[in-house]
Amino acid sequence: MKFTVVVFVAVFGLALAAPIDDPKLAETLRYENDNIGVDGYHFAIETSDGTSRQESAQLKQVDAENVALTIQGSYQYIGNDGQTYEVKYIADENGFQPQGAHIPVA
Repeated sequence: MKFTVVVFVAVFGLALAAPIDDPKLAETLRYENDNIGVDGYHFAIETSDGTSRQESAQLKQVDAENVALTIQGSYQYIGNDGQTYEVKYIADENGFQPQGAHIPVA
């Protein structure tokens, strides 16, 4: 009987000590937000699960008649394989242009 109780307590203790892999339980470690209004914005966020993102935007005069919002940013996360993935991107009048070591290039 004593052995069963010891084993139960040990297994219960291990279950409590196991890391939590639920991204819904991640905590915000850093948050910045600067909304410049019609001239653009900047924000950044970092969470305890290894995810982070930052982005900034500015208005750009494309030609005499057209203005475009130019966005530059990056994000990173830890994949299911334990690797950290990072994507840097630009989004402007030419579309969304991501770059990352894991993204195939045409």
